[in-house]
Amino acid sequence: MSDATPADQGSAAEPPASDAKPQFKRFRKRFDTVRLSPEAATRQGRVATSAFLALKGRDAMIAFLNTHDDSLGGRPIDLAVESDAGLAAVEQALAARAAG
Repeated sequence: MSDATPADQGSAAEPPASDAKPQFKRFRKRFDTVRLSPEAATRQGRVATSAFLALKGRDAMIAFLNTHDDSLGGRPIDLAVESDAGLAAVEQALAARAAG
């Protein structure tokens, strides 16, 4: 039998304190980009839902929202996020496209 106690045996397996890695906040969220205001985020969700329902599919919705539309004068997603008037114009264009 050895004279070492269990506490003595455990400390030999631990790395020295000087070799320990610094601890970082592993789950901290970093936002380096501009975030949408709550109103703009609401408009974005509303236009995405409207486009999905009107165009009956994910791919058609994405293509519509992200492609420049000459009649609207820009990308529908950008116009809808920018203002309530832009959202109304995009919703009217969606209604016309769904009817036609």
